[in-house]
Amino acid sequence: MSTATFPSLTNHFLIAMPEMKDPNFSRTVTLICQHDTDGALGIIINRTFEHLTIGDILDQFKLPRDAHPPVAKQPVFSGGPVHTELGLVLHETSDDWQSTMTVGDRLGLTSSRDVLESISNGGGPETCLMALGYAGWGAGQLDQEMQQNAWLSVAADHRILFDVAPEARWSQAAQQIGIDLTRLARDAGHA
Repeated sequence: MSTATFPSLTNHFLIAMPEMKDPNFSRTVTLICQHDTDGALGIIINRTFEHLTIGDILDQFKLPRDAHPPVAKQPVFSGGPVHTELGLVLHETSDDWQSTMTVGDRLGLTSSRDVLESISNGGGPETCLMALGYAGWGAGQLDQEMQQNAWLSVAADHRILFDVAPEARWSQAAQQIGIDLTRLARDAGHA
C-alpha cells in the first residue's frame, strides 16, 4: 500500500462519499480544524441534535440568554463521535478566548466557558456554530482514508458553514467541486 501523504486539509470540508458505511459519518460534511502528522480533528457541520439549542446549553451553565436571542435559538450540532460531552464553538475570529484553536484565516474553534459567557451577554460571537463532540483521526489515518476515496475534499466555504441549512450542506459542499452526489452510484468503483 502506498504511503503518500496528503497536504494538510485544515480549513477544508470532508464530504462523505455516498458509499460511506460508518453511521458516524454517513452523508456528513466535516470541517477539518487541524490536520498534521499527528492526526486530524474536525467538526461535523450538518447534523443537529433534535430539540437542543445554544440557549439550552446556556441554561445548563446557568448563563442568561436574553441578551442574544438569535444565537440562543440556533441548533446544537453533533460534532462527532469523540468526547461527545465536550462543547465546542466554531466562530469567525474576532476575540481571543481562553482556549481557541485557529482554523485558517477567519475561523476559530473555542472550547472554554468564556465564549459561552460572551454569547450569553451579547458580546459575541454573533456568527457561530456550537457542537458537542468532534471527529478525530490518528496519525496517517485520514491520509489513508483519502487514498481509499472515502471522502471528497474542498476548501471550506463560510456561506455553507453559516448560511446554508444543515440538511443542504452535504450536497452544497459537493456542488462546489461540480459533483452531484445524487448521481453517484453507492457502489461505484467496487468490483
